[in-house]
Amino acid sequence: MLYTIKNERLEISADTFGAELHSLKLDGKEYLWQCGDAWKRYAPILFPFICSPKDRKYTAKGKQYTMKANHGFARDMEFSFNGQDESSLSFLLTENEQSLAQYPYKFSLEVRYTINGNCLRVENFVTNTDDEDMYFYLGAHPAFNCPLNEGDRFDDYYVEFDESEHITQKIGDETVTLVEYGKRLDMTRALFDNDSIPLNYPNSKAISLRSKNGGSYVRLEYPVSDCITVWSPTGDDRAEFVCLEPWTSVPTFYDDDFEALENKPNAIKLEKGEKYRYYYNIVVF
Repeated sequence: MLYTIKNERLEISADTFGAELHSLKLDGKEYLWQCGDAWKRYAPILFPFICSPKDRKYTAKGKQYTMKANHGFARDMEFSFNGQDESSLSFLLTENEQSLAQYPYKFSLEVRYTINGNCLRVENFVTNTDDEDMYFYLGAHPAFNCPLNEGDRFDDYYVEFDESEHITQKIGDETVTLVEYGKRLDMTRALFDNDSIPLNYPNSKAISLRSKNGGSYVRLEYPVSDCITVWSPTGDDRAEFVCLEPWTSVPTFYDDDFEALENKPNAIKLEKGEKYRYYYNIVVF
């Protein structure tokens, strides 16, 4: 079920299914990709994995498990509506029969959306309700319309980092440099021929999707993320969007040398009864 809140300029809608953001409008203009044929998502939540382990198999608590889908299960589960006020919406997911078959921990995951002016803050609160330590990854996958402005083309756009970055991509046995100590990553279809472009431990704590022609743009602020990823489907002109993805860390498969979830270097460890807060901001202009 969809729920909507708005202020004088900003209006958002989010669904109980996946607690997923479905709309982000500033002065009536939609900034969020509207789940077209090129990609059947809007802005999924990635929990308890980012991407997947090899063959989607891993061990936890001494037992082997299979994660049924990429990016974990939260994006494909019904959350309960947890309340709203004039400026915020909240959704809640706890362990259930489906989750326990793939992931052995008891937990609660609250997703909270709060609007203030032209800014949307997205907060995730993970609480360990198990009787021992739990381990997880957490991230976001919002897709923004590209082009945003009438008359623009996809390749008129670029991603701008707040600080100078050195961005590389591994292609087979080779490492290709995409940005050599600069702030700008130009959008082309071919840029994503080798999938997404993750940047681990970026110097920047914010990233923007802009047009070289000016006009509307999106700024994503990720002060507590250790990885930021840029992605769009390759070779599909129907994919008029770019994803700016803040992640707690590099993807799960980076840690596949350590099969047990408890041993994976980038997994977040949460002690019994402990609560973890993760957030990012989307600012639209």
